[in-house]
Amino acid sequence: MALDLFSPVKLGAISLKNRMVMAPLTRNRAGEGGVPHDLNVTYYAQRATAGLIVTEATPISEMAHGYPALPGIYTDAQTAGWKKVVDAVHAKGGKIVLQLWHVGRISHPSLLPNDALPVAPSAIKPAGKAFTYKGLVDYVEPRTLDACELPAIVQEYVHATKCALSTGFDGVEIHAANGYLLDQFLRDGSNQRTDNYGGSFENRARLLMEVTKAVVSVAGADKTGLRISPVNPFNDMHDSNPQALFNYVVTELNQFNLAYLHVVEGGIHGGGKADAFDFVEMRKLYKGAYMANLGYDKARGNAAIASGHADAIAYGVPFIANPDLVERYKIDAPLNEADSKSFYGGTEKGYTDYPFLNA
Repeated sequence: MALDLFSPVKLGAISLKNRMVMAPLTRNRAGEGGVPHDLNVTYYAQRATAGLIVTEATPISEMAHGYPALPGIYTDAQTAGWKKVVDAVHAKGGKIVLQLWHVGRISHPSLLPNDALPVAPSAIKPAGKAFTYKGLVDYVEPRTLDACELPAIVQEYVHATKCALSTGFDGVEIHAANGYLLDQFLRDGSNQRTDNYGGSFENRARLLMEVTKAVVSVAGADKTGLRISPVNPFNDMHDSNPQALFNYVVTELNQFNLAYLHVVEGGIHGGGKADAFDFVEMRKLYKGAYMANLGYDKARGNAAIASGHADAIAYGVPFIANPDLVERYKIDAPLNEADSKSFYGGTEKGYTDYPFLNA
């Protein structure tokens, strides 16, 4: 029988009832102190028919924040808040993993403890504006991380992973995409270092490999996913040779036998034009389960799974507007239209009030 979006699949230790994954979606609706609250519980539980939910990107420490009203995963209160989310998703038969996030330079002193400068591989100010509690403001030049500071950041990933697992999450996903800290180390447009973390592919990938090894040592490889975006220009990102770089990265990741590799296949967030890239070529180099993301609909998703290109497909905006997206795809029902004005911040409007088919 041909495989499709509705076929079950096992990604590492995580058994999915279907291959439709809810992509990580920043919604800026956490409670005070970065604590998930009842509104977040409702939102995730509504979408539990997805084969897997990847949570919104979740800062691993105070210095990892880059936007208002984000949930964290480093305090007891945050962990307790997430446990309510996990329990609600599990009660509905769903599976959920937490996405581990450090934004690096994509932040602003007003969002960080003691008005600290954001940190980055190199002191290169990104183009664009930071989204703060006082509106949009210019990014600042970040502070270059000293190599001796990196082990502490690796340990922040470890601590956050332990917090996530203590809530009963089915696994974690390392966010190494979309112009945030780990991606900033990978791509030479943001990494101009001359030490062991800059220059060669091996050096630029070193922090990612150290973080991955550390997270795997806590969670187990079969409960660890990882997300990359080889050519997404969002957050002022670029690389002089993305194909060779990411072919190297995925080949090196093979050693971990991760639950899955989650790939943003192009550019998102209107960040400019993405460079040409052969995702089929990179896919052939990766030996594990592959989750494809970007602009997939039902037909493209089914085709990618049937051809063997992907083992699962991550959907973003369709899951925002259609909590019952799986059922709608199954019966070819019309989709609710997403209200982009309510994507980031706000109340239940545009968050938990999208209608279900049977409503």
